[in-house]
Amino acid sequence: MKSSIHMKTYDKLIRDKIPEIIERDGKEYEIEKMDDDEYKKYLNDKLLEEAKEYVESGDIRELADILEVIKSVLDEEGMEYKELEEIRKEKAEKRGRFKEKLKLLEVRD
Repeated sequence: MKSSIHMKTYDKLIRDKIPEIIERDGKEYEIEKMDDDEYKKYLNDKLLEEAKEYVESGDIRELADILEVIKSVLDEEGMEYKELEEIRKEKAEKRGRFKEKLKLLEVRD
């Protein structure tokens, strides 16, 4: 009887400890380290992936994954989270927040 090897192929950014977890599960893996430009592209892809997971599941814990990606983008750009928070506050002061649950239907000249 022949045993078959089951292989699943991915092409996505993973968290740093995923290789350890795969090894602990007794599986083999292949990874590569990306250059800066490719990493930025994959961070953007990961942000969309995590946002989609949140929208589809409604699981508030998915927001933690989104925040982790955001923090990684900030690290890559040399920006601290507190700077982003200041930008958020400034925008909230100038343009408001989303607390009133307003939906724009039409604008007329």
